[in-house]
Amino acid sequence: MELGLAGKKVLVTGASKGIGLSCAEVFSAEGAHVIMVARDIKRLEAAAAGLKARHQGPVEIAAADLSRPADREALWANHRDVDILVNNAGAIPGGGLLDLSMETWEHAWSLKVMGYIHLTKLALASMKDRKTGVIVNIIGMAGRTPRYGYVCGGAGNAALMAFTGAVGGKSQEWGVRVFGINPAATRTDRIISLSKQQAQAKFGDENRWEEMLTGLPLNRLIDPKEIANAAAFLASPACGYVSGAVLDVDGGGAFRG
Repeated sequence: MELGLAGKKVLVTGASKGIGLSCAEVFSAEGAHVIMVARDIKRLEAAAAGLKARHQGPVEIAAADLSRPADREALWANHRDVDILVNNAGAIPGGGLLDLSMETWEHAWSLKVMGYIHLTKLALASMKDRKTGVIVNIIGMAGRTPRYGYVCGGAGNAALMAFTGAVGGKSQEWGVRVFGINPAATRTDRIISLSKQQAQAKFGDENRWEEMLTGLPLNRLIDPKEIANAAAFLASPACGYVSGAVLDVDGGGAFRG
């Protein structure tokens, strides 16, 4: 299917690895002009080099710490003409309420929760003026099925789900679509680190992390490209009536007994 993404300018945050890198890959393969954003400039350069070697679409990089408001504003000031924003940067730690300091909560939310909100605000203002644009929020199933052991992430994701619905319900009046995707357990460095935290809490041994990933739907983790494919399809004109919705990609896990 021709998605109509060729020539579109797409900014992807957290793009040096995991789901963000897969999103950059898929959009680039569709002929989009991709701007990859992450904090680690060396890792970002290596990831971008791989995309340039495989695809013909233009690829740019921008190093930024998106937990900082000034960095978010500077990033958008340099890329006001972006057609599609993919908010993906964020790494909220596991742990129960009594395990995490308030400083940890504030730091984690400054990147994922406030980072998404601020970049959406900046992008929406530009897109509203142009009467076109798409904002994709990669959120997470913990917002739909919160658990005490990941309370910081679950609460943050739930907030972003509500935010996405509220903004996406209004933004369509200005020709701008805002929607979200909730990945469940996805094969990334992130799932390994979270599983190690859970194994440490449950068994006192982080090396037993693989035991935290048994009984998954379809007997496997999600491939990051599956999330990226969903993001590209939903962001494309081929699926142009989606706004305010949050798609759960969990293999039906939320409905298992």
